[in-house]
Amino acid sequence: MSATLAADLGGTKTLVALVEDGRVRERRLLPTDRDGGPDCWTRRLAEAAAAWQGVWDRVGVAVTGAVRGGTWSALNPGTLPIPEAYPLARRLHDLLGCEPVLVNDAQAAAWGEYVAGAGRGRDMAFLTVSTGIGGGLVLGGRLVRGHRGLGGSFGQMPGADGVRAEDLASGRAIAEAAARAGHPVEAPAVFAAAEAGEAWAEAVVSRAAVALARLCRAVLFAADPEVIVLGGGVGLAAGHLERVAAEMESWPAWQRPVLRRAALGPEAGVIGVAALAAAAEQHRERQG
Repeated sequence: MSATLAADLGGTKTLVALVEDGRVRERRLLPTDRDGGPDCWTRRLAEAAAAWQGVWDRVGVAVTGAVRGGTWSALNPGTLPIPEAYPLARRLHDLLGCEPVLVNDAQAAAWGEYVAGAGRGRDMAFLTVSTGIGGGLVLGGRLVRGHRGLGGSFGQMPGADGVRAEDLASGRAIAEAAARAGHPVEAPAVFAAAEAGEAWAEAVVSRAAVALARLCRAVLFAADPEVIVLGGGVGLAAGHLERVAAEMESWPAWQRPVLRRAALGPEAGVIGVAALAAAAEQHRERQG
């Protein structure tokens, strides 16, 4: 299989990679300037890929937010303030000279974990818990995108009180809870403090774990996947999966989802979108 230019444009960082045979051959990591806007974000993506011009044969780009008909919109502007219906496909075509395959970043990561990671070949849901909470769902060997491109957007699901899961269990939510407790630090520092035995931090991450466990149960009832794979900086933080599992211990066995740690780390999205781009190219070749 020839090389794919793959990118994962998220709320805090953008990974641009050259993917070949399901593996990342080369990579560039750059911060996402929240205030730069999509013209800036896509330009920087293209600049990072310039050294590989002529090496890749196709383009796949995963982005935070919703992708519909080649346009890009925010699911939660707090993660990244994307204007409504930004013409992402056209912009990337102009920059790269190639029609891109576009997909939500968590859906791309779900597909990556399905084809090459912790959910390989199994009905699975994927939750990436980082700045926000994204998700993806693979059932019967197919990525569930949905009619509006929202398939697997589990972080946007509200609880009984109307509060989104993302606003309770994400890295941003953890940082906000820490600030309310008198400790204005980001999520990694909260987890470090919890590991050091600081009671305020343990209280914050424990509340987030309870919210994440309840979200996993909602996913179980909605789709009944064989496994739920947890990824992202918060999902993979030391001790967090264990906290989530401990919250489930009192539940009936049939209501406890099987949890797995994501295996591909931050490369899941680019591996997944590269596989989707290769499959789209193969489909076009068969059709014509």
